[in-house]
Amino acid sequence: MFRSVVALIHAATSVIFLVFEAPMHQEDLVNDQNSRVAVITGAGGGLGVHIAHRFAADGYTTVLVGRTESTLRQAVESGPDGGDMHLWVGDVSDLTAVTALMNGVAERFGHLDVLVNNAGLAQPGTVESTSEDAYRAMMSVNVDGPFFASRAALPHLRAARGCIVNIGSVGGVRGDWTQAAYNATKGAVANLTNAMALDHGREIRVNAVHPGVTTSSEEIRAALAEGTPLRDRFDDRVPMGRPGDPAEVAAVVAFLAGDGASYVNGAHIAVDGGLTASNGQTNLFR
Repeated sequence: MFRSVVALIHAATSVIFLVFEAPMHQEDLVNDQNSRVAVITGAGGGLGVHIAHRFAADGYTTVLVGRTESTLRQAVESGPDGGDMHLWVGDVSDLTAVTALMNGVAERFGHLDVLVNNAGLAQPGTVESTSEDAYRAMMSVNVDGPFFASRAALPHLRAARGCIVNIGSVGGVRGDWTQAAYNATKGAVANLTNAMALDHGREIRVNAVHPGVTTSSEEIRAALAEGTPLRDRFDDRVPMGRPGDPAEVAAVVAFLAGDGASYVNGAHIAVDGGLTASNGQTNLFR
């Protein structure tokens, strides 16, 4: 048997569907109409890949959304055996494109149950040093993205009594050095979560996960390698004394999307090893 991998490319005013095929085990084939359907944005790299793999392992029909087909394809191919995973190319910061995307997902699979707003962009800089282009890019992906994706998904989530999980950041609830624009965007995501939980709580649930630094890329793993000065400084600030594993974040996202969190709405869960429990001062008695 084969699993259909569907890509949607939005260009100018046209929408093009491309269908690819990937092998799938017969015993693990899931009926599209009977399984829960989750859309994960920013699923072509970093934390998004791990979240998508967790949902696929949990039995969801999992739609991986991103701008780059090649990275999405790699994410699908590296997923769990038997996972029902589908790539869908699109720009969540474009309202027309993301509306077509969500409508296409709901039409293809019959319903939409979970939206994980994970797509994000971080570029360092202070208010003075951040370029206008960098500022606009972060605002577009980090704020327009979840706002427009949520708007586009809401009619389908409402029909399914589904939920949204926004991926914020500890940088959205506390400040970082040299991350002025990024912190501003993630602060917006945190309060957008609050507003949607209030506005739509009779219909869907909306929650947020705020990760600390996780070893979700080779660059981060290299920068925080054991024994490096940066790792020593990092571990000194985090009560658990280490960076997070992306799977630990994905587990919390999966919990919030599941039936076990059926009365959880408007919650903000930090997955940061205890970092935000601190007032920022180092241990004066060690």
